[in-house]
This record gives sequence, structure tokens and C-alpha cells, in this order.
Amino acid sequence: MAGKAAGASNVTFFYEPHKVTIQECTELPCMVHSPGLWNYYRSGTVGYSLPLLQLQMALIYFMNQLIHYGVKRYGVPKFTSQVIVGIILGPSLLGRLKIFKDVLFVVNSQEAIGTMAFSGYIMFMFLSGVKMDMAMIKRTGRKAMFTGIFCILAPLLIGLGLQMQFRRFWLTEEEAYRLPFLTAVHCLTPFPVVASLLEDLKILNSELGRLSLSAALVSDMFSTFLISVSTLTRLGKEKAIFQVLIGVAATCAYVVIIAFAIRPAMLWVIRQTPEGRPVRDLYIRTIMLMVFLSGALTHSFGQTMIFGPFILGLAVPDGPPLGSAIVNTYNCFISDVSMPVFVTTCAMRTDLSLLRFNDSFMAINAIIILVTFVSKLVACLIPPIYSKMPLSDALAIALILSCKGVVQLASYAIYRDDETMTDQTYALSSLSILLTAVILPILVKMLYDPSRKYAGYQVRDILHCKRNSELRILMCIHRPDNVAAAIKLLESSCPSRETPLAVYVLHLIELIGRAYPIFISHQVQKKTVSNTSYSENVILAFNRFVRDNQNGVSVNIFTAICPPKLMHEDTCTLALDKLTSLIILPFHRKWSIDGSIESEDSTVRTLNCSVLALSPCSVAILVDRGSLSRSMVTPAESSFSIAMIFIGGNDDREALMFAKRMANDSNITLTVVRFVAIGNEELSNWDKVVDCEILKDVKLNNVGDEYVIYIEEMVKDGPQTALIVRSMADEYDLIIVGRRHNIVSPQTSGLAEWSEFPELGIIGDLLASSDINSRTSVLVVQQQQLRIPSSKMRT
Repeated sequence: MAGKAAGASNVTFFYEPHKVTIQECTELPCMVHSPGLWNYYRSGTVGYSLPLLQLQMALIYFMNQLIHYGVKRYGVPKFTSQVIVGIILGPSLLGRLKIFKDVLFVVNSQEAIGTMAFSGYIMFMFLSGVKMDMAMIKRTGRKAMFTGIFCILAPLLIGLGLQMQFRRFWLTEEEAYRLPFLTAVHCLTPFPVVASLLEDLKILNSELGRLSLSAALVSDMFSTFLISVSTLTRLGKEKAIFQVLIGVAATCAYVVIIAFAIRPAMLWVIRQTPEGRPVRDLYIRTIMLMVFLSGALTHSFGQTMIFGPFILGLAVPDGPPLGSAIVNTYNCFISDVSMPVFVTTCAMRTDLSLLRFNDSFMAINAIIILVTFVSKLVACLIPPIYSKMPLSDALAIALILSCKGVVQLASYAIYRDDETMTDQTYALSSLSILLTAVILPILVKMLYDPSRKYAGYQVRDILHCKRNSELRILMCIHRPDNVAAAIKLLESSCPSRETPLAVYVLHLIELIGRAYPIFISHQVQKKTVSNTSYSENVILAFNRFVRDNQNGVSVNIFTAICPPKLMHEDTCTLALDKLTSLIILPFHRKWSIDGSIESEDSTVRTLNCSVLALSPCSVAILVDRGSLSRSMVTPAESSFSIAMIFIGGNDDREALMFAKRMANDSNITLTVVRFVAIGNEELSNWDKVVDCEILKDVKLNNVGDEYVIYIEEMVKDGPQTALIVRSMADEYDLIIVGRRHNIVSPQTSGLAEWSEFPELGIIGDLLASSDINSRTSVLVVQQQQLRIPSSKMRT
């Protein structure tokens, strides 16, 4: 054939108890591009590598989405879905069919998809190293330190001791040589597995999650050392002792070069990057080149291809600007494309029909897996229980650290490919991974409910605060443009020696480029986890606010760096710890100077809804349409007009109590507008009595030292209320309303169907609507909701 050459190659696969060798012919140059769909139809095969690879990836992606859609409602992580898909597509089920075995996943096509998948795993381990902060080990508490040490050493010692007993009677010399390597993998507690599980369970930044991460970080350092030693040990059996010594020396030299040459180079890159500017693409590409070169280098002296990139990743400073730039660039493709293919192809090697426990080596492996799991579980319980942690929380930590994931699966796959592990043992090990990945997350969710601590056993709201007592407020900040409106609102609440204000400012920053969530108290800056300066502008602005309101305000500033979907955990926990009466959240929508919508952030809206549902105290959402931030540039003595819309109910009473505090400022004019239904009252008699009581001093103009305007508007339905509210939009700088969620009343009838943002309530949504071209800001208040923890509701 002109222009082509054919070469013969032998492809060998090992099955127990015999070896199969397949001889195949390969055409050169290789057939890569598609000849067209009609040729596939005539031949019945896909002989071209690129279309076949695309077809395999499409099938894997489709199956992963389909399976995960069906099981995610039960709390099953994505990794578990990918393992299930691999077993379905493998020889256990669909892999037995001719179309899968001879068309879709033919022997000579597995090299291409396997190479692509393993390259993705190399990048995954590199990114895992980037996200890890080795400095956290020095700051790890004794409880996490001992938990991490126990969870790796206890199962390892017990497993090795047990296999020494088996070696005397039931193991051959070859089996006795292979079993310690498998035992070492059974005992691993990899940090990437624990971090991924905690993120799937949405407890990454909970107290339990932070302790588990710290313990996993300690354990992972032991695990990395253990895998390196076992790799060099296997090298000693296969090669001369001189080559082993070279491997040990090269491994130590590589680590030293990374620590004392590459790490300073990474820090130099950060110094060359101006603050707030992105890292140059040249640096990112150079680091990516180093990733694959490091894998090839460490493989050349006996280590795995993964060791080099992982150690290199540890040298990259986590977080912005360098770590976050690398993670932002590659994480999406690696986590959503490469890793599902890698996990699925590893699981496709599992043949559950090979499980035969009448084989002594198989039975011994099953015993070792069970014993190491139980010993790890018990070992992880000891330090938390000794520290007087509740048994349910200690057991949840033990289950988290005992869970297996992608790192163990990859290690098993590597051992299978180099014949350290047989297909039967691989099937058993993969099954153990699947069982722990399915069962343990469900048990953790049953044992640990992070929202139970927010249940309102104690009243924490403004309504029940003593008159002229200190009001504790948690003010959340996302962007620098939130600061001016927040400070103006706090100034309007009239802080003084008689009515003091304790403000806890929480600057929420998205976690990018690191796996470990960070919580910083800027009052103890010297104890922070990083030398990076966080929230500097926020600190300066609120320090100025304290100087301007001496003797009336105390401010404590915190920074929380965590995933957006878990920010409510830090917010509610801080409110609970500081006994605050009110949490103030910025609205997710930002307006420009001309009154048009400039931007929206859906993650902020999700956070607001989560805090409203879980908060241990009252919550307010601040909608700044320009009047608050604009008023910061006006003289402090200028007048500021505030309206409070009162319809009735707990939320309106809470909003009115906050508005009353503002009436003590001579520069503030407070107007209370009450909407009364004509001839119809839906609220209970008791609510009506309480409403009248709380409005009594307003009607008598006996609020604070200044003049308060009280207006009653008689309305028959929601549309009439809406007309009056719209007319008020341009008359005031700030309008305070109650959320009144799911409360039916004649004053708002017919308006709920048009509500765009339920978190603002009907009136708040009306005032924040883009249909109203107004600069008036809105504060929507929800009173503390007393709840029963979900764990008690289950019982």
C-alpha cells in the first residue's frame, strides 16, 4: 500500500490463572481523522482514533450525567457516580456485549483514552498540591495532629502485623511480597479525597470540616512519604542496589531543589505581579511545562509520574495571585472533563465476576481491607473523644477520614497495570472503594447536621433588646463598594454612649486556588494563617468610622475565605458566637450612577437566601440604589430622611424597632407610614394588640428626642398599596420594611404573583424593582425565626 507501512505488535493482558497474548497489526501512518459516517456504516467499526476517542468521551460523559442525576438526591458524590458508570461500562455488565468490546472500546483504542485520562490525573494531583498550604501543619492543633497520625499509623501497623501472621501459613513468597504494598494503599488518607468529600457534603468550612482537613493534611504528608518508600522498595527488588541508592539520592535532591530553588522562584513571580493585576501568561505556561517535565524526571529515577507534579504543586503559593490563576485556568477542564474520564476508565477495569473468596489470597486481601478500615475508624475516634468531643461528631470525623476516593483508585490501577495486583484483587479493592464512597457520606450526613447549632433556643433580635442597651450587628461585605453604604447605615442608627453599637464586620472572599478555607480575625493579626494582607481597605474605612463615633461604636473585623456556596456557614457561625441581634447583608444587584442595573451576582443571592433560612438572629438585606453611598460624600450635618412602612406582623415590628433607634439623631427625619386595610383584618387579634402597642409611642411622638411623623394610609387591596409605595420612592433616602414572607393580608393581595425576589418580601421587592427609577435605598428586615434542628425533626 503506497505511503503506508504495517508493523506487528504484541499486546499482552494478564488474567488469572492464565496469560493471553494478542498479536495485532498497526498501520503507519496512524489513521486519525474520520473518513465519514458512511464508511462506518459499511465496515461496522470505528477504525480512526480521533472519532473513536470523541465517541468514548461522549458516552462516558453522558452516562456520568445520567447516573449522577438519578443518585445525587440521595447525597451520593460525583466520584461515586463515576465509579458506578465505570463498572457498568466494564466487563461486569455492558463490557461483555460485542458492540462495547469490539467496536467502542477495542484493545488498540485504550491506549489513547488511557493516556489522556492519566495526564488529567497528573494535572489533578498538581492542582491538589497547589491548593494545599504546608504552613497549616505548623498551626495544626494537637487534636488534629494526633488524629492525622493515628489514622495512618494504626491501620498500617495492624495491617502489616496481621499479614505477617498470614505469611507463615497461607501466602506464597510472591504473594507475601506484593501484599505490603496493597496494605499501604488501604491505609492512605489523602488530602484531596477528604477535601472533595467535605465539599460535596457542604461542610468544608464547618468546625468538623476544618478539623478533618487539618488531620488529613498531616496524614497526607505521611502518606506521600509512605508511597515514596514503597516505590523505592519495589525498585530494589527489580534492580540493583546501586540503582536504588541513585533513586533515593535523586528523590532527596529533587525535593531540595523544589524547596530552595523553585519555591523562591514562585515567590519572585508573585513580587513581579502588580497588586490587583493578573499573572503573566508566560509564567503560567512555564509552570505547566515544568509539571510534565517533573513527572518524566521523577519517573526516570524510580518514582511515579505523579510524585514530581505533586511536590511541584506544593511549591506554588496557594491563593492569589499565582495559585488562584493556575487553578482558574485549568481546574474546570480537569475536574469536569479529564477526571470523570480517568475515574471511569479505572473503574472499567473492574470485573466483579472474578470475585471468588475460595481463593486464599483473595480472602486474605478481604480480611486486610476490613481490618485496616476498622482500625482506622477506631484510631480516628480516640483523639476527638479524648478531647471531649461529642461521640456523634467524633464518629463523623472518623468516617470522613476513612472514606476512599480517587487517589486510592489510581494507586490500585497503577498496581494492576504493573502486575503488583491481580485482576481479582483489583476488583475486590474497587468494590471496597465503591462501598465506602456510597455508604460513608450518607452516614456522615445522618450524624452531623451543621444547621442544628443555629436553631433558635434563645431570642436574639432587636425587639427584645433592652432599651438603650448595646446593639450587636454583623455587617457582611463582598465588594469595596459595599463599604460606604454599610457605614452610612450604621451611622444612621445613631451610635452614642447611651445607645452603643457593637459592629462585627465580615469580609467574604471567594476561595480560589486553595483547598483550605481561611477565617481571619484582624484583631489577632499576628496569628493569621498567611502573610497576605486581606481586607485592608475595609479595615481602614471602619477604623475611620470608629474614630468619628468615639465612645459609641466598637468594631471587630473578620475575613472569611471560603467557597461561595458555604459562606452562610461562616456568617451564621460568627453571628452565633458573637451573640448578634442582627445580620445585615448586601443585595446581589448593583446599580450604576444613572439608576440602571450595572451587575448581578447570583452567588450573593444564594448566600442571602441561605442566611435567611438558617440565621440564629434577625436578618436584614440592604438594597443600595445610590442614596447611601452617595450620602457619604455629603457633609455629616446634612439631613437624611427615612421612612418605615408598617403593615403588621413580626418582621414589621422588628423593622420598626430598628427605625426607632434612628430617631435619636437630629439630622434624621423618620416617617412611619402604616397601611390599614379597609374593613378587613387578616392578622390575629393578638397580633393586632402587639402592633398597636409597639406603635403607641410613635403615634404620641414619644420616640427619642426628635420629631417623628406618623401617617396612616387606608387601602383596600395590593394595587392601591403599590401605587402609594411607588409614590414614596423619590421622597426618602432610605425606606425600611419588614419582609413578611408568606403572610397573606389585604394590603398586599395580588402583588405576590409579580414578586421577582422573594427574599425581599412583597414591599421590598416592589421598591427594588428595576421598573422604579429611583435612588432610594431599601432595608428589608426579617425577625429571628425560632426553629427545631432537622435532626430533632427526624426523630
